[in-house]
Amino acid sequence: MAILVVGGAGYIGSHTVYALVERGEDVVIVDNLQTGFPQLIHPNARFYEGDLRDKAFLESVFEKEPIEGVIHFAANSLVGVSMKEPLEYFDNNVYGTLVLLETMKKFNVKHIVFSSTAATYGEPKRIPIEESDATEPTNPYGETKLTMEKMMKWCDQAYGMKYVALRYFNACGAHPNGKIGELHDPETHLIPLILQVPLNKRPHICVFGNDYPTKDGTCIRDYIHVCDLADAHIRALEYLKAHNQSETINLGNGEGYSVLEIIEAAKKATGQPIEVKIEPRRPGDPAKLVANTQKVRDVLGWTPRYTDVEEIIRTAWNFYTRQV
Repeated sequence: MAILVVGGAGYIGSHTVYALVERGEDVVIVDNLQTGFPQLIHPNARFYEGDLRDKAFLESVFEKEPIEGVIHFAANSLVGVSMKEPLEYFDNNVYGTLVLLETMKKFNVKHIVFSSTAATYGEPKRIPIEESDATEPTNPYGETKLTMEKMMKWCDQAYGMKYVALRYFNACGAHPNGKIGELHDPETHLIPLILQVPLNKRPHICVFGNDYPTKDGTCIRDYIHVCDLADAHIRALEYLKAHNQSETINLGNGEGYSVLEIIEAAKKATGQPIEVKIEPRRPGDPAKLVANTQKVRDVLGWTPRYTDVEEIIRTAWNFYTRQV
């Protein structure tokens, strides 16, 4: 039996595919390569290029492959773009998930692990954030992910389709083999942007706001290594097989690092200077986002292997220096 990874040519999806293949699993990838990259596709996984919204295409994959479980990464994820193009996000994220769930129902596939996001919470009322906290997204990206979670909840009630929604924070780092890592076009994530300075791809890193109510005035975020994320998705699929019970679970290190702390760690990891330019705050950036990770430890028995941010950045640096 095979595991279908939709979005398996993207950043987190590709790392999950690598981890599955390393465990001897039979893996099928579906990706339209809109934000995925061919070079991130594992050579031992079967790859189908196509769009989730194309029902005939997706059904043809389910007809050919003995799929028993799905891990779903196929969603647009840029907050800023979602604010400018909300309909594009609802079309790709929500309608794509609708077609996926319809196809799973038709082929009697009952287990799905879903890559959700901390953006479902919006502006947090307390830190660390717990799964029971209010979900009030402040952008269409978070709204579409929350809608996708709700679709799965009702499919569970109606069809017995069980899911684990993993709400995670800031994914970062790269596979220790250096072959796959974080690629986006355009790049919007902090650590890759910082590393573009010592790679001579940008003159400095912009820090948006240094007057937040935090220890050094810059935003604090919870960073989690991509291989730890991949491990959690696989554990979630195993949990569904063993317990057949749906869950919504936060995923993070439970530790917060400020933007300036990440830049200092990057200087140490690369051994190079990194120029910083302070810019005004961006609208909608909460001062602090950190996960309460008790549930993921209790339910999935998961703990992060990468807890040192300098080591995390070193894995990313190793990947990027191989690309030059």
